[in-house]
Order: sequence, then C-alpha cells, then structure tokens
Amino acid sequence: MEALFSFQDAGSNGIGYIMNSDEEARRRRGRIFVLAYPFALLGICIVLNVFVFRIQPPEIALPDENTVMALVAAAVLLLINHTWLMTTTELTRGRFGMYATPEEWRASGRKREDTVREGWDELERRHNAHRNTTENTIYFVFVASVFAIVSPPVSAVLVWIVGFAVARLGYTYSYLAGKDGLRGLFMSLSLLCLFGIASGLVLGFLA
Repeated sequence: MEALFSFQDAGSNGIGYIMNSDEEARRRRGRIFVLAYPFALLGICIVLNVFVFRIQPPEIALPDENTVMALVAAAVLLLINHTWLMTTTELTRGRFGMYATPEEWRASGRKREDTVREGWDELERRHNAHRNTTENTIYFVFVASVFAIVSPPVSAVLVWIVGFAVARLGYTYSYLAGKDGLRGLFMSLSLLCLFGIASGLVLGFLA
C-alpha cells in the first residue's frame, strides 16, 4: 500500500515535476545564452576588424575630415535621441497627471496614489530607456574619442561610430513601442558597435 500511495503521489505531481524540469532547462539555456552573448558579439567584432576593416597599428593624429563628420553625425543623432526620450517622458507625465518633484505634486493637489498603474508603467518604461541610453552613451563617448585620434579606417569609423547612434534611435523606438524582439536586436547592434570600437583599439595596439 505504501508503494501504491507513493506512486499515486508521484502521478498527481507528475505534471508539476515535468513543468519544473522544463523550466529549469529553460533557465539553464538562458544562463548559457547570457554568458555566451558578449563573447559572441566580441568574436563578430574581431572578425570584422581584422578581415573587413583591416585595423592597422595606431597612428596618433588629429581626426581627419571623415572621422569628424562621423562624430558630428553621431552627436546629432544622439542629441535627437535624448530629446525624444526627454519629450516623451514629459508627455507621459502630462497624460497621466504625474509630476517630477514633491513640490509639483503638492501644488497640483494630487497624490501619487491617484495615478493609475498604467501611468507608472509607462513612466518606468521611459526612465529605463533613458538610463540604458545614458550608460551606453558614456562608454561610447570615451572609446569613440580615443578611436578618433588613432587614424582608424574610414569604413570602421562609419560602421562603428555612426552605427552606434543609429542603433540607439532604433532601441528607443522599439522600447517605447513595446517591441521586445526589435529592442533586443538594436541593443545587440549598439553593443556590437561599442565592442567594435574597443576591440579595434586593442587589436591596433597589439598589431
């Protein structure tokens, strides 16, 4: 009887056990993907820098006209992206009757609890997009500034520097539109550009 009850208990929990096993397998695959993801991007960058852009040993010099134009284009696109995020954040606050400071809340006569959950979710979406953009742009400005003064190939400059700014615009659009797959693609492209610049610098100094 004890064996029978044990079998029945196992049978009643069989579906749950299978589901847990499937969930664990998905989590394991997810961990592997997260760990492999940056190395895969870096590998792609190294291949492009070596075999397509043919990165050469650095020659420290003032940026040439093409590099300056690429930096200007990237700066303008990133400023447009910042303005877009700033504007949509304020429009979201206005749409849902939300405010940025305690003083504004008190002056309005509204309480934070008066705002519907959708409003907080949409505001958080914009804050997350803004934070992600800011942290990536900080790294970009640093590595791109160094990259610009080592006489990089024009093709690498156009792809890595302008490509980063374009990818950030795509990231903002897809994040605000709730298109997760597209957001992941543009996030990967912006990281690819960052890794491309950084690996190009390292390869150049190792050449």
